Amino acid sequence: MDVIRGVRSDFKGSDFLRLAAYRHKVFVETLGWHLHSLEDIELDQFDRADTIYLTIKNAAGHLCGCARLLPTNLPYLLGEVFPELLNGQAIPSSPDIWELSRFAAVDFTSPTQSAYGQLSAPLTIKLLHETIDYAAQNGAKRLIAVTVIGAERLMRKAGFHVHRAGPPILIDGHPLVACWIEIT
Repeated sequence: MDVIRGVRSDFKGSDFLRLAAYRHKVFVETLGWHLHSLEDIELDQFDRADTIYLTIKNAAGHLCGCARLLPTNLPYLLGEVFPELLNGQAIPSSPDIWELSRFAAVDFTSPTQSAYGQLSAPLTIKLLHETIDYAAQNGAKRLIAVTVIGAERLMRKAGFHVHRAGPPILIDGHPLVACWIEIT
């Protein structure tokens, strides 16, 4: 598996456009999220020049996972779009607390993989480890993420130090929760 880490300008050729198309396929087409997208490309206001991305490719070179990292002292998804998931707590704002968002690990080229089945896949665990390691190496002490309850369970089961920032809330028909991920 090949993992690429960096900001948009670190991606070679059309790799960044492939990332945006992969996000569209996962979040818009497969999961049915109501996100703004144009020509099968999913990007939002948090995809800035300083945004950090991780992608993972399978042995054949096909994109099969992605993650987005943003320090919380700059605008980020939870703070700007989903603050209600914090249950009245202060919105994190620190250069050593990073948000993990647009996390997905689905290998669409695998005949046994489904969009919901990725929550038990070793690929998900590998991408989480890579993401947490990268964040820690670059100054993050904690991560905060907006996620579905199944992903929260998977992280706990896999041994990650995860706890809720507030109770789950139904948003657009999906129960979402904000989770702290402790970097140890």
